[in-house]
Amino acid sequence: QVQLVESGGGLVQAGGSLRLSCAVSGNIFSINVMNWYRQAPGKQRELVALLATSGRTNYADSVKGRFTISRDNDKNTAYLQMNSLKPEDTAVYYCKADLSGGRQVWGQGTQVTVSS
Repeated sequence: QVQLVESGGGLVQAGGSLRLSCAVSGNIFSINVMNWYRQAPGKQRELVALLATSGRTNYADSVKGRFTISRDNDKNTAYLQMNSLKPEDTAVYYCKADLSGGRQVWGQGTQVTVSS
C-alpha cells in the first residue's frame, strides 16, 4: 500500500525559496507519475508539476522556470524546489501518486505561505 507524507512547507518572504518533500512508503514500483498540486483559499486545486517514470515533466505556466520537480529513488522521495516565490504561490501543496491500474494516492498537504 502506497502512502505519501509531505513536508517542508512554511512561511517565506517573496523572492525566497522552499523545497517540499514527499516521502513515499509502500510499493514504489507501482507509481507511474508523481504530481504536485496546490490549492489556495477560494480557488480550485490546480496541478503544479508532474514527473513520470520516464523522466517526462510538465509544469503549470504560472510556475514554469521557478519550480522544479524531481525524485530521489534511493530515498523514495519526490521534491518540489520552489524559487522566486510570490505571494500568489501561497497555498496548501499536495503530492499525488498515480499508480498502475488507475489508482491515485494523495498526501495530506503542507502549507506554504509567501509574504510580501
